[in-house]
Amino acid sequence: MHSTAILFDGAFFLARYRKVWGERDASDARTVAKTVFGMALEHLKTLDRPRDALYRIYFYDCPPLEKSFTKPVSGDSIDFGRTGAASFRRELHDQLRRQRKLALRLGRLAERGEWQLRRHSYQLLNEGQLNWDELGDEHFEPDMHQTQVDMEIGIDIATLAYKKLVDQIVLVAGDADFIPAAKLARHEGIDFILDPMWQGIAPDLHEHIDGLQSVCPRPF
Repeated sequence: MHSTAILFDGAFFLARYRKVWGERDASDARTVAKTVFGMALEHLKTLDRPRDALYRIYFYDCPPLEKSFTKPVSGDSIDFGRTGAASFRRELHDQLRRQRKLALRLGRLAERGEWQLRRHSYQLLNEGQLNWDELGDEHFEPDMHQTQVDMEIGIDIATLAYKKLVDQIVLVAGDADFIPAAKLARHEGIDFILDPMWQGIAPDLHEHIDGLQSVCPRPF
């Protein structure tokens, strides 16, 4: 029997979610979790596979930041564990755990306790629309990045391929970090499909996948 595993890079999915489904409430964790499951079923439908061909859905993310920081300009304290973003992430992970055939994989959120200028703020400075003496707390964000997530994705792809658990993998992602894992899977005979949710990809990525397929609505 044919079997398909569908893997979601959580950070990428959530960033695209706001652009693809702009009319939906991106802070409604239950709706976002149902969208993940709905996308997986849509992939099976598009690939002409029955619902019971779904081996498992994997969603990769990190727990929210739970520390307090001193804001860079005002000097006020902010507890990131009490922010709306942290509450949403916790609720989303809880909702995902409740979904049928869904495995939640959590990495780590590494932070250095420092602040960095937001990309948009840097653009405004560069274009002369903002002066350095006009910078406020809102123009900065904590300097942090995900760790272990790419490793988790790679390990799961290798396991699925080597143990012949599936014959098809769909990866919802947008960067090239998956290439080594994709090569391994294809070498093992896996049909490897990339879903970038209509985001453009580098032309040379096509040689490392067996198909490109976005099933979400195309953003304008």
